[in-house]
Amino acid sequence: MPIILYTSKFINIFSFIISIIIYLFINFFINNETFKANKVEFKANFVSQENLNQANNINSNSLEENNVVNLNENKEKEEWYIQIDKISLKAEIQEGTTKEVMEDYVGHFEETSKDTGNVGLAAHNRGYKNNYFSRLKELKEGDEIKYKYNGIERIYEVTKHEIIENTDWSELEETDENTITLITCVENEPNYRRCIQGIEK
Repeated sequence: MPIILYTSKFINIFSFIISIIIYLFINFFINNETFKANKVEFKANFVSQENLNQANNINSNSLEENNVVNLNENKEKEEWYIQIDKISLKAEIQEGTTKEVMEDYVGHFEETSKDTGNVGLAAHNRGYKNNYFSRLKELKEGDEIKYKYNGIERIYEVTKHEIIENTDWSELEETDENTITLITCVENEPNYRRCIQGIEK
């Protein structure tokens, strides 16, 4: 069997070729893994962006719904008011007769009706930021009171104008007829209240 002698030049060339093959193989493997990793990362980013878009759509829909609710609330608020042309009064009404409510609105007695029956309202007549009932004492029998609530408008005719004790709440009791009852203080008479009552025309 003949002996094959490898020269150093041959060995160097062979080693160089092997090194190139190994380098190309490793480089291909690394690039392939990097491509896979980038693909996974891209997919993850795409999913995250898609989720973000869905979240934005949900937030946008919620915002639109909230805007609709707010618009409806404002609309109802705008429709609840009292108007008495004779004394140049037109004022918004809000539930309750607390100090905070009556600072800015005509207050509605919570135990009374908002529509049919007896609607009870109260307001200041002097000494506060808003004194909506300051000229209530000018009303006489036959004068008109306009009232609007939630799209329903009623016109009442004054039938009673009297001074009552501040402990007398009988005028706020339920009535068979559609009635409106307006109550305010009497100047310099803390024990009494002015009561105006009207029946729907």
